[in-house]
Order: sequence, then structure tokens, then C-alpha cells
Amino acid sequence: MTQISASPQTVPTLMPVLAVVSVAHFINDVTQALLQASFPVLKSEFLLSFSQLGLLTLVYQMTACIFQPAIGWFTDKNPKPYSLPVGMGFSCTGMMILGLAPSYTVLLIGAAVLGMGSSIFHPEASRLARLASGGRHGFAQSLFQVGGNLGSALGPLVAAFLILPYGQRQLSLLAGGAFVGILLLTGLGRWYQRHGETLRRQRRTEAAERALTLSRARVTGAVLVLMALLLSKYFYTAAFTGYYNFYLIDRFGLPAQTAQICQFLFFAAVAAGTMIGGPVGDRIGRRKVIWGSILGVLPFTLALPYAPLEVTIGLSILIGLVLASAFSAIIAYAQDLIPGRVGMVSGLFFGFAFGIAGIGAAALGVLADWTSITTVFQVCAFLPAMGLLTVLLPDIERDRA
Repeated sequence: MTQISASPQTVPTLMPVLAVVSVAHFINDVTQALLQASFPVLKSEFLLSFSQLGLLTLVYQMTACIFQPAIGWFTDKNPKPYSLPVGMGFSCTGMMILGLAPSYTVLLIGAAVLGMGSSIFHPEASRLARLASGGRHGFAQSLFQVGGNLGSALGPLVAAFLILPYGQRQLSLLAGGAFVGILLLTGLGRWYQRHGETLRRQRRTEAAERALTLSRARVTGAVLVLMALLLSKYFYTAAFTGYYNFYLIDRFGLPAQTAQICQFLFFAAVAAGTMIGGPVGDRIGRRKVIWGSILGVLPFTLALPYAPLEVTIGLSILIGLVLASAFSAIIAYAQDLIPGRVGMVSGLFFGFAFGIAGIGAAALGVLADWTSITTVFQVCAFLPAMGLLTVLLPDIERDRA
């Protein structure tokens, strides 16, 4: 791989490193996505309610959420290159437990182990993507994220053709993909270890350059706004991740396999939107991308619960495309906002996103049991209106200039 020069000011964009990190993210998120993509099978085999499915998601998401900021904070001071294959090892183990689980309690344990793998993987992988960015931070985050989004998109497709027809035990066999990820990340860890000192110099230089840009009060306020925006995005996305296939089955009478393919189309649109958001943010400013992404999706979310099948599928693709463009911009914006704390920021925002998605899945499962799946999408349709809070974000690019 391309050698990094001694000066952090002249680090080029290391495309081979970004490509490997993105592939690793793809493998990680395929593994993670298979849990919720397998819900129709688990629901029938264990006779689960929507509330129990929501709790299963909550356990997974909270495990992935709680530890990420702490891991990111620790590795900012002490980079741990080989934490990447360790995280993938947890994911592999979690998949095996889920595939062989004899009871709902063991399913919860498997979900917790799977979430721990994601918690370990994301802060270090995001830091490595920024290190290899060569200053194109939005582009690097998008390329890193698009690997994960493609993995999330493939999860329902794998479930449709391998898990739905053959049952729960296929999950343990699919853990082999995570083992390939362990090998890949071990090699990446060796490269990362050799350039860890460059990473620390770059972090200190960025912190010195940006330390006086914003006051602590403005930074704190901006972080709270970003978290509110993530809340709206991921609470809404939780409806698609956990319940979109059930919505299509319940409202339009689609077969389970067809509904899974429709869910794949949504996640594929998410992957495309993610790749758009970062580079566009590098060019026109991340704040503008956040504006257009979250608030811009509102007309589509309001129309979706009342649309016929063909329009519903089209709207879901538009929603995934537009809404997904925000996350890379938010992560890159937050890393610029708090320079020198790449791991902590990544862990905080990835962890918060996982936590909100988990809480959203659990809450929406209860709402679905009390009312209906259609009501879930009607209620969530108003969440993107929180995009109006973007007006409170400072314009970092203008302030820096």
C-alpha cells in the first residue's frame, strides 16, 4: 500500500486503504443486517410478538451503542490496530449463537455479542478512513459508509434466498463471511500499526489548527443539534429496518420473499445516497447537505403511508436515497467540529445512531402491537420535520474562512 509521508500536511488520499476499510465495513454490516433480515423466520420459529422482536433489536443496538464512545475515547489516546479483527471475531461468534439458539433467551445473548462486535469495529475503522482521506474527509466517510450500507442492503437479499427457505441454522453457516473479515482486518491492522504515529501527529496538528474556531458552548450546542437530527433519521429508518417487510405483507399481501427484495431496494438506495452525501459536502458544505437530506425527505415520508404498492416502492427508494446522504456529512461535520477526537466522535455518533435505532425498533414494535404496522409509518412520517433544527448549526466552512 502507498507509504504515508512524514508530514501530516501532505498525506495523500490512500485509495487502497479506503477500499479495504470499505470492504471490511461491507462484511461487518452484512453480518449485522442478517439479524433483522431474519425476523420473519425467527418470528415463526419462536412464535415471537412484535414487542419481542423490538426487544431483540434493542439488545443488539444498545450493546453496539453503549461501548462505542468509550472505545473511541480510549483509542484516541491509545490506537489499537488489532481491535478491528477482534471486533469482527465478536460478530462471527454472535452469528453462530443466533444460528444455533434453542430459545429466545439465547437469541438475546447472540444479539448482544453481535452488537459488541460492531461496537469495537466502528470507531477504529472510521479513524482509519479519516487517516487515509488525504483531507477529503467527506469522501472518505462516504466510501467507508457505502461499504456498510451495501452490506445492510445485501442482508435482506441473503435472508430472502438462504434463510427464509432453509431456516435459522443458516445464520451459523453464514458466520464464515465474518471469518474472512477477520483475516482481512488482520492484514489491515498490520498496516495501521506501522502508521499509528502518523495518525497521532495528524490528530495533534488538526487540533492545534482548529482549537480557536468555536467556543465550547457553540460546540456543545452543535453536537446536541446533530444528535437530534440523527434521532429523527434513525428513528425513522428503524421503521424500514425492522418492519418494512411486515408493512408490505400486511398492507399489500406480498409474499415474504418479495417483501425482502423490496427491502433490499430500500437499502440499495441508502447505499447510493451515502456515497453522494460525503463528496457533495466536501464541495458545497456539509451543513447544506444536512439541510437537504433530512428536511428534504419530508414530502416523501408524509405521502408513503397512503400510496399504492408501486408508488410505495418508488417513494421508499427516494426516501433511502435522500435521507442516507446526511450521515456521512454529519460524521465529517462532527469530526471537524471536535478536531483531534476522531475515535471519540465516531464512537459517539455511531453509538448514538445504534442506540436510537434500537430504542426506535423497540418502541415501534410496541406501537405495532397496540395499533398496526400502517400506524407506525403514519406516525414516523413527521420525524424528518426535525431537519429544521439545522438552522442552529454553525457554518464551519464560513467560520474557518
